[in-house]
Amino acid sequence: MSFLLVSDAVLYFYEGQPVENNELNQSPITSNYSNIDDGLYISQQNAILAQNLDKAERKFQQVSERKFKLRWILAISCFPLFGIYAAFGIAPQTLTGTIATTAMTEEIVLPTITNSELQAANENFWYKERVRRDDTLSSVLGRLNIRNRDAIDYISHNNAASEIGANLKPGNEFEAQTDIDGNLITLEYQLDNDNYIAINQTDTGYEASKIAHQLAKRPILKSAEIKSSLFGATDGANIPDSVAIQVAEMFESEIDFHTDLRRGDHFNVIYEGNYDQGELLKTGDVLAAEFVNNGKTYRAIGYRDSNGEMRYYTPEGKSLHKSFLRSPLEFTRISSGFSLGRFHPILQRMKAHKGVDMAAPTGTRVKASGDATVDFVGQKGGYGNVIVLRHANGVSTVYGHLSRFAAGLHRGEKVTQGEVIGFVGMTGLATGPHLHYEFLLNGEHRDPMKAALPKADPISAQNKMAFDSLSNQLSTQLNLLGTSNIAALD
Repeated sequence: MSFLLVSDAVLYFYEGQPVENNELNQSPITSNYSNIDDGLYISQQNAILAQNLDKAERKFQQVSERKFKLRWILAISCFPLFGIYAAFGIAPQTLTGTIATTAMTEEIVLPTITNSELQAANENFWYKERVRRDDTLSSVLGRLNIRNRDAIDYISHNNAASEIGANLKPGNEFEAQTDIDGNLITLEYQLDNDNYIAINQTDTGYEASKIAHQLAKRPILKSAEIKSSLFGATDGANIPDSVAIQVAEMFESEIDFHTDLRRGDHFNVIYEGNYDQGELLKTGDVLAAEFVNNGKTYRAIGYRDSNGEMRYYTPEGKSLHKSFLRSPLEFTRISSGFSLGRFHPILQRMKAHKGVDMAAPTGTRVKASGDATVDFVGQKGGYGNVIVLRHANGVSTVYGHLSRFAAGLHRGEKVTQGEVIGFVGMTGLATGPHLHYEFLLNGEHRDPMKAALPKADPISAQNKMAFDSLSNQLSTQLNLLGTSNIAALD
């Protein structure tokens, strides 16, 4: 048995493994070592001990290295916390406990409000509503908070106020003022673009009145280019159809809008706009227009005569109106022209066609070509439903194959140029809906598309100065549209 002193402790080894002293004393196998050479055993034990120490040292180094890396990771992670702590530590503290406070009292004088003002402020309410598609008078008054029975009865039975219930149109506006109990104070209802009903509370009850709506009139300036048709151009420029029709009518003696339009033609127009609180409600007459057709420029200036009727002239004052319209239809195409020898599609033989056929859908409006007296209205042979007008200076016009006549039209009635007298159809000998139109001078048929149409009188001498001033103003605006390529000014 041998022993080695290491770190003040005695270690015994058995087969290369250390054992405690008490274990050796108690173990029955300790006697087996009595014959072992002590020197050899100690040498073996030293080698084993050295190996164990090397393993322990390497393990200790590995553990130490891991602990060292962990300490650095923890240290780096704590840097932001140290910065926050340092910021709080460096920032100066505000000592609020040492600030002196003083209580101050100030008397405020409130304005004096009378009982009437207080009552008006607390009890009057304004309501604004639009008529809905399924509304009744009762449902609208309910939304307006009108609950007093006398006001409801008055609106329902008074002659003027009862127009409200009879003219409930979706989109029309109500404005009402009531008190906190629902008693009506004032009410306004928009009948149409030009009129409204006003109801006001008085000391003796309610009073209703019909008031003309004062609209603000402003000119609207727009331009459009022809790409396919007149209406296609006006739709693209957001110009109403009513304005497009006026433009066509004022230039129809110079431009055939059925055959003369070219791609790239363009026009400028100035027309009336009627506004209510900045909102455009409707459009009115064309004030001036310029049309460039196939490189040629035409201009028209509107001027109202003493009767308030709008008439159109050249910028120099020559009338653009003809004694007769070239075509009694607004828009159409010639399906069969004037001919002294034409093969009749129904009679199947050659027959003179002493008028022109203008193809148009059934129901298209037919206008009087000029001022005249109705000479005949009714049915006549192959003409079907026909109207014959007698004009001045030996001129007569014929309108055949009509589907129906204007209401109340009768022989001897006076009609004016442009007045609707009937509607396109295919009565009599006709293969499709169209208007058969004839033009006679002293009983002889003339080609309506080629006959010379006399012009109306120019601007009168007494109106010439006022017209010239208006013409200069409107011409300047047309020039602005033409040179600046402004699409719309409204």
